[in-house]
Amino acid sequence: MQKRWVVKPKNDIKKANKLREELTVSPIIADLLLHRGIQTFEQAKTFFRPSLDELHDPFLMKDMDLAIARIEKAIGNKEKILIYGDYDVDGTTSVAVVYSFFRDFHSGLEFYIPDRYLEGYGISTKGIDYAAQHGFSLIIALDCGIKAVEKIKYAKSKNIDFIIGDHHLPGEQIPDAVAVLDPKRADCPYPYKELSGCGIGFKIIQAFIQKNEMDIQLAFQYLDLVAVSIASDIVPITGENRILTHFGLKKLNTNPNCGLQALINLSSNKTGQFSVNDIVFQIGPRINAAGRIEHAKDAVKLLISKSVQEAKDFSVTVDDQNNLRKDFDLRITEEALELINSNKALQQRKSTVLFKEDWHKGVIGIVASRLTEKYYRPTVILTQTNGHIAGSARSVLGFDLYEALSECSELLDQYGGHKYAAGLTMKRENVPAFQEKFERVVSSNIKPEMLEQEVQIEANIRLEDIDSKFHRILKQFQPHGPLNDAPIFVSKNITGSGYIVGANHIKITVCQHESGPFECIGFGLAGYIDHINAGQPFDICYTLEENNWRGKKNLQLNIRAIRY
Repeated sequence: MQKRWVVKPKNDIKKANKLREELTVSPIIADLLLHRGIQTFEQAKTFFRPSLDELHDPFLMKDMDLAIARIEKAIGNKEKILIYGDYDVDGTTSVAVVYSFFRDFHSGLEFYIPDRYLEGYGISTKGIDYAAQHGFSLIIALDCGIKAVEKIKYAKSKNIDFIIGDHHLPGEQIPDAVAVLDPKRADCPYPYKELSGCGIGFKIIQAFIQKNEMDIQLAFQYLDLVAVSIASDIVPITGENRILTHFGLKKLNTNPNCGLQALINLSSNKTGQFSVNDIVFQIGPRINAAGRIEHAKDAVKLLISKSVQEAKDFSVTVDDQNNLRKDFDLRITEEALELINSNKALQQRKSTVLFKEDWHKGVIGIVASRLTEKYYRPTVILTQTNGHIAGSARSVLGFDLYEALSECSELLDQYGGHKYAAGLTMKRENVPAFQEKFERVVSSNIKPEMLEQEVQIEANIRLEDIDSKFHRILKQFQPHGPLNDAPIFVSKNITGSGYIVGANHIKITVCQHESGPFECIGFGLAGYIDHINAGQPFDICYTLEENNWRGKKNLQLNIRAIRY
């Protein structure tokens, strides 16, 4: 699919020159910093030199004092505490962090993860009943609960207190829990609003340590798990998240949690140089697979393992589940592609809505993402589960999926999510009507440019601009992620030669006039190899990366798109 190249607008020249002079950097670096909201020497210093001393006081978060007081009371009275979390990576890492910390101070501790298929997302009646039946008087809910108004009322009727630690947007009413920790609350003064669910769990630990004058290193030992949650939940890597990720990656690459080390041993990257990207593609899917295929408690058991052997045993279980998840993913994606390829009417639509009753619910979200990437249009994948139709939806840049589903609400039993990803349920007889209504809504509201994949280019540079100093400074922009993506550059009138690797990728060497050569990798770009080898000039947009292959490091360009 041809991508639309969009170059970010130039920054204010006076601001750029001032920053360039203060930092003694190139105009390109100054522009990159300004694109990230960095305008002063002090802001640049904080950006380039992250410090754990810059973490905010956890007691700035509304209700944190109430949460810590209730936890201290429970520990003092030897009450049973249940650590409750969602079944995805953020939820399971949240539970692992909070459970692992408090088990050293309190014996009456257990964890609970809801079953994806029997209980669904968030706090469940079944979970509360479990707590009541087993004598728990306090539940600490992580990565969920901010909209569980009725469930908290139900828990109170069972004499169970709740502390909610969530990072999702609240509804109109805040649940009547002992404490509701969520920086996105309108009345919460906490200065950073984009923590992950595990980040909220970390702040609880930080606050407990601070209140009881303990060694803060007891909290920092969990930073690798916090980094895994931030990367996998795709929250902005700015401010406090960037600090937590920076130091979390250091721990992950030097002295990781036993469970994470076991997952690293199963991955293809054993270099000790894990990045956010490696977490997203190699660690996160394995943790997620437990909840998608069997039960996410297997992932928590892995992450709270105290010994290498215990972690190894659980990692084999989780990896087997991930292999099964990949099999489901591959089969369902192939079936979905065949449905589209065999139906010209579907190919002409501006949305994709597919239904097959035997598709595995645990992977339909992944399949929706794959189809959105391939056809680049709002996509909904539906399957049958527990007597109703469940679906996962994904969107394209700029199109509000949640609003589109709202316009179809009369056909839905439930729906929830945000602009780019959502879940929904409906009655089976409503599927055809939903397919038609969703297509009408999308067609009426989507702009033509939204149906073209976009490459956001930060600067037009020459290959001769890429020297050791430029690369050294650029490396300090890491860790990359949302709102701090790896910069994409464009260079024009390039020549090169190379060959196809794998099924559809290219490995080429390029020059620009007298500059070069530079080694390049281009994923999914095999269709361009004849033009390249013919010696014809072309333009490339790319990121710079350090390739580490069998212990040998070299700078390479990762080509995102080519045009001529």
